[in-house]
Amino acid sequence: MLDKNMFALPGASRMLAVLCFFTLLKAASVVGQAWMLATAVDLLRAGSPVVDAAFALAGFLVCFMARQAIVFFQDGLLERYADACVTQLRSSLLQRVFAEGPLFVGAMGTGNVVTLALEGAEQVENYLRLVLPKIAGVVIIPLVLLAFAFPFDWVSGLIMLVVFPFIIFYMVLLGKTAKAEADKQHDEFNRLANHFVDTLRGIDTLKLFGRGADRGEEVFAASERLRRATMKTLRTAILSGAVLDLFATFSVAAVAIMLGFRLVDGSIAFFPALLMLILVPEYFKPIREYASDYHASLDGKTALASLLKAAPLDAPALRLAEPGASYPPWSASSVLEVRGVSFDYADHRGLEGVSFSARGFSKIAIVGMSGSGKSTLANVVGGFAKPSEGGFCASFGDGEELRPFDLASDAWRRQVAYIPQDPYLFHASLRDNIAFYRPDADDAAVARAIEAMGLQSLVEQLPQGLDTPIGEGARALSGGQAQRIALARAFLDPSRRILIFDEPTAHLDIETELELKERMLPLMEGRLVFFATHRLHWIGNMDAVLVMEDGRVAEFGAPDELLARGGALTRLAERTLEGGRR
Repeated sequence: MLDKNMFALPGASRMLAVLCFFTLLKAASVVGQAWMLATAVDLLRAGSPVVDAAFALAGFLVCFMARQAIVFFQDGLLERYADACVTQLRSSLLQRVFAEGPLFVGAMGTGNVVTLALEGAEQVENYLRLVLPKIAGVVIIPLVLLAFAFPFDWVSGLIMLVVFPFIIFYMVLLGKTAKAEADKQHDEFNRLANHFVDTLRGIDTLKLFGRGADRGEEVFAASERLRRATMKTLRTAILSGAVLDLFATFSVAAVAIMLGFRLVDGSIAFFPALLMLILVPEYFKPIREYASDYHASLDGKTALASLLKAAPLDAPALRLAEPGASYPPWSASSVLEVRGVSFDYADHRGLEGVSFSARGFSKIAIVGMSGSGKSTLANVVGGFAKPSEGGFCASFGDGEELRPFDLASDAWRRQVAYIPQDPYLFHASLRDNIAFYRPDADDAAVARAIEAMGLQSLVEQLPQGLDTPIGEGARALSGGQAQRIALARAFLDPSRRILIFDEPTAHLDIETELELKERMLPLMEGRLVFFATHRLHWIGNMDAVLVMEDGRVAEFGAPDELLARGGALTRLAERTLEGGRR
């Protein structure tokens, strides 16, 4: 149950120390309860006045209330601590998502990231609320009760002492087996989540090519693997818990039987025998509680390891800003130079020695075959991916010298609007989704953005107009409508003078794309635009074309010049035309 990753959480050691103190008080109250109850029963058995027994019962009641009060304050403290830890874990994960963007989400899997941020974080919260008091209870309470039991009855104390290590040893063996099964279940769950999200994103394409049934079978197979892994994990956890509980029951029975025999032959008095009989179940109670919560802790343990691996809390803070750096807005005289930039994925090199320059309000198309590095370059330019080699230089005004510049800095990102293939729609109103970059925008500004991007018909269709919730299980929208909302976000914030499009029309039919094109071209005016696409009809509207081949820049220049040269762009156009004929 205990995971060393838990101590990577802030204040975990201090919280465990505080819980040990509370558990020590709880153990003292348990001893007080047992003593007072045994005293009351012994007095009544001996024929003492009821008043004498009443005082002992009153003491029992005081100890009982103290024990409940300790549990109440301990639970409240744990709830606040677990909530704070989960908030920090979520914040760290989301910070990395926003810092590294699509590359991080793509490497982790969209479904995996969403699962960790939502269900995984809740499992960690439940894990912390379960595991910390259980660990303190397993360590403190048996030690206190054992130390108290030996002076009264060394035989019962010896049985308790000998049995306990065997139970702990068995717990360790079970823990390794159960953790392995829980890890398999977690992997299958992430795989199913990624399958499901990918299917939802590409459902229109799957239907278009008649592959919906095949994809459905893949999702079903993934769900069956998860079901089998879950049942195997449950079987292991439940059987393990039952065996641990059985061990504790046999141990209590062994002590009770020995006490019975010794009471009969007169080798032990009634009071210490009764005291031992009351204490022994309390001695093994932490083990029983551990066994009952064993499975619930496994999911949280695995989720905690995954969260810390995805976004370590002790890692250097992700740089979202350049301290002391201030840059003016991008202007017609600004220059960005990309110098020898390379980027490495885990298994291959995505970019190799990419160099080019962008000046002023120019529109640059990034074209190439699938896998040529278009999206990777768009992510690097957007500041979502840090190059493994090379760098950037920028000049923001006339006469200003080029100087090194970090595209992952806040100064750059505040000027960038990123529009991917599948724009993310938050579970919020249409108004809030449009005003993502400018939450303080008034109704008039939102209305202008809606008109500019042709969203009037959508607003009229929605039952609550701009206040209708969309995204994440709310109102479903088409791919074209989602793109219009993303464009409206960029339109609403004119301060973002750098637009990065990553295959924005890849999933749209040609009619919808051409309709959107009429809305997108005016939006590009007065901005620096990087437009990654495999549809070459866009290059006629661009100032320059950057042709990518195997992660390298094959050609860079004006569209007409490149086509007249008959080089890489011409070859790409011919290949695209041949593919369309097939």
